[in-house]
Amino acid sequence: MKIAHTIDEVKTLVKEWKKEGLSIGLVPTMGYLHEGHASLIERARKENDKVIVSDFVNPIQFGPKEDLATYPRDFEADCKLCESIGADLIFNPEPSEMYENNFHSYVGVNTLSEGLCGKSRPIHFNGVCTVVSKLFNISEADRAYFGQKDAQQLAIVKRMVRDLNFNIEIIGCPIIREESGLAKSSRNTYLSDEERSKATILHKALEMGKKMIEDGEKDASKVIDAVKNMIESEPLARVDYVEIVDWNELQKVNTIGGPILMAIAVFFGEKVRLIDNFIME
Repeated sequence: MKIAHTIDEVKTLVKEWKKEGLSIGLVPTMGYLHEGHASLIERARKENDKVIVSDFVNPIQFGPKEDLATYPRDFEADCKLCESIGADLIFNPEPSEMYENNFHSYVGVNTLSEGLCGKSRPIHFNGVCTVVSKLFNISEADRAYFGQKDAQQLAIVKRMVRDLNFNIEIIGCPIIREESGLAKSSRNTYLSDEERSKATILHKALEMGKKMIEDGEKDASKVIDAVKNMIESEPLARVDYVEIVDWNELQKVNTIGGPILMAIAVFFGEKVRLIDNFIME
């Protein structure tokens, strides 16, 4: 496995792989890798000749009061995990390598980025789309792998690729959970033992909401209220949002009919914000 810190290093290696006719899978990450990331890398390993993992805490997707400075990092552990799975290259650039001093170009997707997490993180998805666009161009990957836990991100990236005619296939992969049901996240490390235990209410509430829909409930507000009430029964939880939107446009629905996304964001403690969801096709 190789480690690259510059764009030119990646491009040189990619050029060699392309000459040999090899397919490339890309797994974009912000590092501090866990089993969820590992599942993406394993999928990419099965479906491509070569696998690139980007390991980059992207500064332009963090707001001024968010956790850029304290976001967990452990590059040595990331390298060990990637090598054990069979990644061929880790791309670990400095912010100055990705964004020169006179950087002025940004990519965004309107409408889909305005609700859900976009309400409280207005610059977030422009930062995501910009860095992902750069990674697509740098890696020339045939496929890129994203986890469903960040469902809004997955939908936005898919739409960006379609609208802007990127020559890459976007693969969405299932949420990986702890035994308790809590969705795997790098930010779970911020939780105290008590908060981690209580945060299992998120998955339990979503499972209840999913069962309501499977049992025939079509009124979105009734499902939302039931899920929200269950989460709010936990004193440590503070709801940011509980919403049901259509899966294609991420717009709120009143009546559940076509493919939907039920998504939640909940604070535990002062700063830990957890997200979770389910998609029903």
